[in-house]
Amino acid sequence: MERTALPTLAGGVVPDLTDLLEGLHVNQQAQTPVATHERAAHDKDQPLFDDIRLLGRMLGDVVREQEGSRMFEIIENVRQLCVRFRRDDDLEARAELAKLLNGLSDDDTIIVVRAFSYFLHLANIAEDQHHIRRARAHAIAGDAPRPGTLANALGKALDAKVPAEEILGFFRDALVVPVLTAHPTEVQRKSILSQEMKIARLIDERDRTRLTPEELADHDEAVRRTITSLWQTRMLRRTRLSVADEVINGLSFYDYTFLRELPRVYNAVEDQLEAAFPEHKRVIGSFLRMGSWIGGDRDGNPFVTADVLRSTLRVQSARALDYFLTQVHILDTDLCSTMMLNNVSDELRVLAATAPDKSPHREDELYRRALAGIYARLAATARTLDQHEALWKAVGDADPYRNAAEFVRDLDVIHDSLIGHKSRLIARGRLRRLRHAARVFGFHLAALDLRQNSDVHERVIAELLANAHVCNNYLELREEQRIEILINELGTPRPLTSSFMQFSEETEGELAIARTAAQMHALYGPEALPNYIISKADGVSDMLEVALILKEVGLLNVHERRAAMNIIPLFETIGDLRNAPRVMDRIFTIPIWRVLLDARSTTQEVMLGYSDSNKDGGFLTSGWELYKAETRLVQVFKRHGVRLRLFHGRGGSVGRGGGPSFQAILAQPAGAVQGQIRVTEQGEVIASKYSNPDVGRRNLEVLAAATFEATLLGKREGDAPPEFTDAMEELSGYAFKAYRNLVYETEGFEKYFWESTVISEIAELNIGSRPASRKKGQKIEDLRAIPWVFSWSQCRLMLPGWYGFGTAVNEYRAKHADGLARLQAIVHEWPFFATLISNIDMVLSKTDIAIASRYAELVEDEALRTAIFSRIRAEWQATLEAVSQITGAPELLSTNPLLARSIRNRFPYMEPLNHLQVELLRRFRSGNRHERTRRSIHLTINGVAAALRNSG
Repeated sequence: MERTALPTLAGGVVPDLTDLLEGLHVNQQAQTPVATHERAAHDKDQPLFDDIRLLGRMLGDVVREQEGSRMFEIIENVRQLCVRFRRDDDLEARAELAKLLNGLSDDDTIIVVRAFSYFLHLANIAEDQHHIRRARAHAIAGDAPRPGTLANALGKALDAKVPAEEILGFFRDALVVPVLTAHPTEVQRKSILSQEMKIARLIDERDRTRLTPEELADHDEAVRRTITSLWQTRMLRRTRLSVADEVINGLSFYDYTFLRELPRVYNAVEDQLEAAFPEHKRVIGSFLRMGSWIGGDRDGNPFVTADVLRSTLRVQSARALDYFLTQVHILDTDLCSTMMLNNVSDELRVLAATAPDKSPHREDELYRRALAGIYARLAATARTLDQHEALWKAVGDADPYRNAAEFVRDLDVIHDSLIGHKSRLIARGRLRRLRHAARVFGFHLAALDLRQNSDVHERVIAELLANAHVCNNYLELREEQRIEILINELGTPRPLTSSFMQFSEETEGELAIARTAAQMHALYGPEALPNYIISKADGVSDMLEVALILKEVGLLNVHERRAAMNIIPLFETIGDLRNAPRVMDRIFTIPIWRVLLDARSTTQEVMLGYSDSNKDGGFLTSGWELYKAETRLVQVFKRHGVRLRLFHGRGGSVGRGGGPSFQAILAQPAGAVQGQIRVTEQGEVIASKYSNPDVGRRNLEVLAAATFEATLLGKREGDAPPEFTDAMEELSGYAFKAYRNLVYETEGFEKYFWESTVISEIAELNIGSRPASRKKGQKIEDLRAIPWVFSWSQCRLMLPGWYGFGTAVNEYRAKHADGLARLQAIVHEWPFFATLISNIDMVLSKTDIAIASRYAELVEDEALRTAIFSRIRAEWQATLEAVSQITGAPELLSTNPLLARSIRNRFPYMEPLNHLQVELLRRFRSGNRHERTRRSIHLTINGVAAALRNSG
């Protein structure tokens, strides 16, 4: 077999780089961990290497053409030095690299940064396409359904003899909702993403189609043309995103994936259930839907106003209606059946008769006439709801639909008529997908959540109570006193506000949001705006305050037993997580709250915050406190007869609760997943998961399949034994102490963090509408979790994802003679602990202590730098050893060959970006504050984020 070489920007190869592609072992100095693969795996990956080589060659051609041979040679020299260092731990190569990069002019630096950044972007495209290629190969070969698919999950349930009623009941009643948020870790512009999607489509076409030599030449030219356009596209935003921009960006993923692929998921489930249970009645509910925070999340974002909320719902609705209008328009060409050849149902005749289409040319084509009527009603609906005109003019006037259910009923009439008159195959085409889309997306597209901080609510309520002369010192009251006042106010029909009262700007803004929410309920229905989330919830009064605000605008009425929105507490810090079961236990004893619960199907949603709990207590303690909170919440809810729905506020990176979704859901404690779950999808993770429709469908299925397995199979496994939980409690205590001691108790740590990372520069990037900190200043407590984790990712330390674990294991082993053996047993028998170790393993694989040490050199105080970085290095080494000893694996990522391959292909090209970032930071902070230097820093941030893929 020929030896494979790492692709170059020139399109050639570097000799003797087989190790880099076929299995670099962990190097303790450079820390590039890669698992060794068999030759068979290498053969399967050959198309990936070919794609990377092809795209690298084309990028090199573009660089030579656009920037000249001199710059091309510089870039190629940088690349070769990086490979030498990575392959051989060649310190001479590193010194040459540093000399070369440090000597670049500002203009040359920008070109080098852009070249390596774009190569990493192109490598990502090749990887994604290879995942699709391998999935198709498995399907074509007729292999068993892959883990993480609904077909695989259903097969497991059938093998486990799960009763048909339980399986069918899941798909009838379940609720799985990925919720898109606008948290600012997505550094890519939409223009860049669009160009990259074109390249991905072209690579996909090459895979699926046998091309003639002429077609192949045209195809290659199209790829080169797109890469040229990509090179000429500005990578950075010139202005900060507005909320409206974030909304539009979020809606793009409906065009890319959700509108197309969600109906296909439903189609597949229908077919699988029909094959498994042909004798049973099968009713599939809208078990997989979309949610969003973009345009409704006001926590720390003053730019989300009532007008923004109204505009968000309007553009969401217009996007859904545009899709429906387009699909109905196309259906006209599918449903050309004539009454002269095939009959129709009486209901279809009535539907056609009410349509404004009276053309004699279609007098016998009742399906087309019915569709013309549906189109006219949809066009009128778009005009009424959104002041939006349909792309194609309707054949006549019609009344708008009162709600999406009416639209669904009309589609069902067409479907039933087709099924009843020998046209089942026609009914299974576009119409089938449209019927599912209409049920899932309605006229609102996605359920938009409202979110605000509890501190804001309590100030608003205090002002309302004072103005109404109910209580002048609400903020000074104890919790039980607040609860008593709030219960009394919820029980009285008297309002606290009137149009004649004047309030502070903050209170007026919150009331305007609530009033707009009521208007949107009337316009789009309660499903458009169903949830109100309370950030920083730590008491019963936090929930009652929101209930009182909703009462003021008519969205809640105790006497009418009506609650139009779910009121959802978000428990974020370690203390809040520990307190959550007590809070919920107390509120369930309040009769008024039980009335409101009954109005919401006796279901209470609770949101758990992964990001802030991690920043507060470290990765290990955050994960354990979340697990314990869920376990105790399950017990509290069961005791009160309330159904629990958990909303997991996970970030993209492990340091913010990220990691593989499938394993994370399966690792939930028994009873925590009761057929219903919501999960945030944040920042750059949205693009990586959902910009490609094939990858997007796979990720949607992963969430649904994991929820299915956790609900129907997980409950059969029971709780973790006490010896497991006792060990975890002890480990958490040690890790918490180590993490808090470093981050919050070490003098000068804040200074170290701000000087050794790009946190200041991240705050200046135009990647989101929210500020990086909740308050002015540099306190870690006030910093948002997102830039906190993002900064550690950029400097390749990933500290929030592992710090404290090594100390915890060492302390545990020192106390227990058989401590290591215990932990080795636990990791093999407890999914929660196995997932935790797997996530640490993944984070360590992306950590590079050598590169991190260069960032530490940015700290001016040498004594501070030495003291803190030596502690971090020692903990990193201890954590590496702990993971190795517990798992018994010879190297990191031994059980994750896909990620190992990804790191092997991409990380050598991060070296120049990190090096340049350090050098640019040094120049910028020493006085060279030119705009080009600032821009170069921002470009390196973009490139490193692209290479890491889930940096925040």
